[in-house]
Amino acid sequence: MQRCRQFSINCRGKLLDLSKRPVVMGILNVTPDSFYDGGSYIANHDAILRRVDEILEQGAGMIDVGGYSTRPGAADVTPEEEWIRVSSALEIIQKHHPDAIVSVDTFRASVAKRSVLEGGASIINDISAGTLDADLLPVVAELNVPYILMHMQGTPETMQQNPHYEDVTKEVIFQLSNQLAEVRNLGIHDVIIDPGFGFGKTLDDNYKLMDEMDQFSVFELPILVGVSRKSMIYKLLGTSPSEALNGTSVLNTISLMKGANILRVHDVKEAVECVNIMEKFVNFA
Repeated sequence: MQRCRQFSINCRGKLLDLSKRPVVMGILNVTPDSFYDGGSYIANHDAILRRVDEILEQGAGMIDVGGYSTRPGAADVTPEEEWIRVSSALEIIQKHHPDAIVSVDTFRASVAKRSVLEGGASIINDISAGTLDADLLPVVAELNVPYILMHMQGTPETMQQNPHYEDVTKEVIFQLSNQLAEVRNLGIHDVIIDPGFGFGKTLDDNYKLMDEMDQFSVFELPILVGVSRKSMIYKLLGTSPSEALNGTSVLNTISLMKGANILRVHDVKEAVECVNIMEKFVNFA
């Protein structure tokens, strides 16, 4: 497994080392229409708490809270509704697990700001690389929190309408490089790179990107991979999201071999097992 040269990110005063052992990020979707677990946790205190407990007990180092479904065709929601969903989860986490490292999956400046200042979030996870809300990057800089910079071609509504690249890996790296320059100019120091599997990519694009993921070491930054139960697995195999755990574990393992530092997953236990097995191989290297 390759490792990044940036050894840690500062999460509200807590240094998280990403250079030695990969970290698993457990997904908590508080939405009614996410592609895999939509509706399971929205507005349900007990279900949210059980999910948070499960994520942490199974070994995740982060929790990623999302209140806006970005699957193709998902319904749009207002920033106010997104904040209501996210805040319900953040309040529960703050009360029961105040030391947990929490990222919030949002592209909206207002939600990001309230998540950090009112909800105790440590990281902003932005699918748009700052392109969907002009105020987001300045807000992240003001908040001085780590930022996950993800590539997406198009918008959540249009991204899977005939995505096209001449060379997907080169173009993704080029576009992320341009956005990274803006991020750096604003003074955002702790940056995590996400290639954006499934966001404006064909099935073949996704697998080419995975095969060439080691090229992302050019950034010398931590790499996050999120392939959990996505269509690049179940469409290839002719199954469904509910049957995509085995394929997810295979791709998570390949991602670790290619240098991933964070695995964003629905199934924490299995992802932690992937990390443990890969770490055993590293010990013999």
